Amino acid sequence: MTKVSIGLRGWRFDEDDVFDADGSLKPLAQMPPEPRQRVSRLTAIVGNACDACWLTEDEKEDCNVARVVYGEPMGEVLLCDEHEPDFLYWFREAGGDEFAGEVALQEYFHQWFADGGRAPDGYASLEHVEEEPDALPEAPESGEIEPLEDELKEMDEEEREAMDVDLSDLNL
Repeated sequence: MTKVSIGLRGWRFDEDDVFDADGSLKPLAQMPPEPRQRVSRLTAIVGNACDACWLTEDEKEDCNVARVVYGEPMGEVLLCDEHEPDFLYWFREAGGDEFAGEVALQEYFHQWFADGGRAPDGYASLEHVEEEPDALPEAPESGEIEPLEDELKEMDEEEREAMDVDLSDLNL
């Protein structure tokens, strides 16, 4: 199985878990629980500002759009290319790995960054391998993943609750 990212680098999915045979995004109900939670969360965060920019800028409009996501749904850290090395340094060298798998990771990274924590100049980012990027559907800049947004809106409350996915920050 091939691992893929959708919309943002960082979260990786088994291709067979999220895409059907013709390459279209599967309906949420057909995805396993963990990928379903992350894919549904992407509908709320794709197109959002970089957390690190947001912590340093007076206006959200001055922030870079996030290109990468780390952490757990509802506690994720969104980063632009410029600030990804800061997160990686914090995670690898400054004790951030202690919070791996916890929703609190976001809070602890934000605190470290707000307190002036930064990666040393020249600290390397991850090299994200893009193999056949044109073969995957691109998430729009608007932050919406259209098929998912439509699918979620068409579901009744019981169906959404049965999926056991936190959709509280979506406009449904």
